[in-house]
Amino acid sequence: MVRVAVVTGSNKGIGFSTVKGLLKRFDGVVFLTSRDDGRGKAAVDKLNALGLHPEYHKLDVTDRNSVARFRDYVRDKYGGIDILVNNAAICNCTDLYLSYEESKNIIDINYFSFFIIQEYLYPLVRNNGRILNISSDCGHLSNVRNEYWIKRLSNKDLTAKDINEFVNWHLEAVQSGTFNRADFADEGTIAAYRVAKVAVSALTIIQQRELYGRNISVNSMHPGLVRTDMTKGVGFLDADQAAETPLYMVLDAPASIKGAYVWYDKQVLDWYDPKADWYFKSITFSQ
Repeated sequence: MVRVAVVTGSNKGIGFSTVKGLLKRFDGVVFLTSRDDGRGKAAVDKLNALGLHPEYHKLDVTDRNSVARFRDYVRDKYGGIDILVNNAAICNCTDLYLSYEESKNIIDINYFSFFIIQEYLYPLVRNNGRILNISSDCGHLSNVRNEYWIKRLSNKDLTAKDINEFVNWHLEAVQSGTFNRADFADEGTIAAYRVAKVAVSALTIIQQRELYGRNISVNSMHPGLVRTDMTKGVGFLDADQAAETPLYMVLDAPASIKGAYVWYDKQVLDWYDPKADWYFKSITFSQ
């Protein structure tokens, strides 16, 4: 049986570096995926020049047909997936307050796409496999300051319906002009990205609950402030450094780490602490 690792959105940045690290250490096939064929194949060429040879497949995580085609290809050729890194994401990190259209686009790609991946790819993940959802410091519960949603999101019986209603509450507030900056940390800057990543971190806990019986580890993590296109080159880590913890989580971490929220230094944090100091601060972009 050939082992298989998949990294979504991996033509650049942390995803690219994660693929590169897997190719050096993982005994199996590593998929580099991208929604743009040209960029994806250019990334493959870069790795080929280093003597590394990923398998490429086009994958748009927001397109059910695209994900279904990828599912069929992997299933028919390899039978399953052992490692899945859900990395595909976007962020408008320069405009601190966004329109409804921009907010919806960020949330669709960064959060709602996870349900498509879950439907089509999670059934392929083999028993004892590992799934890593790339979140953010924006994804810790301390980013939320609205008491109603803090209480609801920290409920140990949380459901996907709860999370979806949280996400849609924010979108409706932006659309109607009733968005309150005080509902989020840091005066509500990049609120849509915070909402999407909090939702991803919360969904991770539910996914772990659902897959626990198959001993599949599902975790989320903050990779650090990374110098990539997404952050306009601002950050204290380069992409290769930022890929170290994702690689640790899918290759080396104890299988007992399940449903956790992990910091870029491999520290497992209490995601449920709303008064913690783990929220994103926009001042970091000026440092």
